[in-house]
Amino acid sequence: MKVVKFGGSSLANGEQFDKVINIVTSDDDRKVIVTSAPGKRFKGDVKVTDLLIKYANLVLENKDYQEVYNKIVDRYQEITDYYHLTDDTINKIKTKLTDLAKATYKDDDHIMAAFKAHGEFLNAITLADVLNHKGIKAKFLNPKEAGFLVGGEPNNADVLPETYSNLAKIQFDDTKIVFPGFFGYSKDGDIFTFSRGGSDITGAILSRGFNADLYENFTDVDAIYVANNHIVDHPVAIKKMSYREMRELSYAGFSVFQDEAIIPAVEGQVPVNVKNTNNPQKPGTLIVPSQFLFNPANPITGIASSDRFSALYLHRYLLNKEVGFTLKLLQIFYKYGIPYEHMPSGIDDLTVIFDKSKLDPETIKNLCNDVKKTLNPDYLEWIDDYAIIMVVGEGLAHTVDTVSKIIDSLTENNIAIDMINQGASRISIMIGTQVKDAKAAVQNIYETFFE
Repeated sequence: MKVVKFGGSSLANGEQFDKVINIVTSDDDRKVIVTSAPGKRFKGDVKVTDLLIKYANLVLENKDYQEVYNKIVDRYQEITDYYHLTDDTINKIKTKLTDLAKATYKDDDHIMAAFKAHGEFLNAITLADVLNHKGIKAKFLNPKEAGFLVGGEPNNADVLPETYSNLAKIQFDDTKIVFPGFFGYSKDGDIFTFSRGGSDITGAILSRGFNADLYENFTDVDAIYVANNHIVDHPVAIKKMSYREMRELSYAGFSVFQDEAIIPAVEGQVPVNVKNTNNPQKPGTLIVPSQFLFNPANPITGIASSDRFSALYLHRYLLNKEVGFTLKLLQIFYKYGIPYEHMPSGIDDLTVIFDKSKLDPETIKNLCNDVKKTLNPDYLEWIDDYAIIMVVGEGLAHTVDTVSKIIDSLTENNIAIDMINQGASRISIMIGTQVKDAKAAVQNIYETFFE
């Protein structure tokens, strides 16, 4: 049995619905369909979720929302008209949208979660009606009826363990199940949405709960590629990768979908296949839960880069002899609530790498002053011009010359290496460079191993 999730661009209009229906009906094993809200139909278009957020804000501000309400209805009307459905479907949608503005909520966060979730909710209702209209047996399954329970906060939900027990009780026949993504219900019966990954998370949870053989994640790209196609022209597609490779690459900028979103599928040992709705015959990329399930043909699976980092460099003679030096440094980070990413060190030197998005100029100034006062380094420098290149592959642990080839590919092209560190997992090599060199670094490493 397969769980199939479709992204917003895959369900944006009637023409895209046709592609989804062809995919679903081409394989009897595709039993569960997870919907996203209608996405952009063309450049400059507005996603339905964004319209719903605007709708929620207008309700909160007690302002006239009729215009945005009509725009949301029009998006679904376009789909129902495309299939010449009866007015029953659009009337259900209008009622749901109208009731949203009239309902009573605990607070503003609950309002926003309820409104946001209805993009997926209404699209699942629409797709189920379309399938039945075309003679394909399907039923809309409300997450509340399925026992899809979540905790956490209204806009930052976490799945509860009871969900998996509830899903295991659901029986399958020849009827397709259409399930809205992105949200679940609290034990109090309130709608809570996931903060990141949206419908991807729902698909992963259902894959685990239903003990699926495969979780197919349909998006608008043919596969996950070895490198960013904005950096490398026509990069090689990755046929198969491990989840931990995906995690390492996502850290440095891989963004096909949130890597954390598929954790439930990984926990359930369900492989994930990333495919293209617009090109479904392509094999896509298979993400396997365990690194032991395949032997990579190349020591490197992917190369990613990110310039979202800053670094604090410290030099102090006999630093390695001082007991508690690192503890004092960590206590300063704790004082300001700052997490660090990496801390490569030498005998007299230490570099701490941060995600700069979590810092502001005032915090950086105070942090550096505290470090000077507390640790009295011989030299301290804050470096904003910092990029990290991640070279990742299960094969790295089984080859002896990969690191030397990577270093040669950079030094031969006059790219200075500020830091190099091999991860504890032995499947990743992290390289620090100046921001201006990051793109060329990725290109040169790619050429060395893939051309």
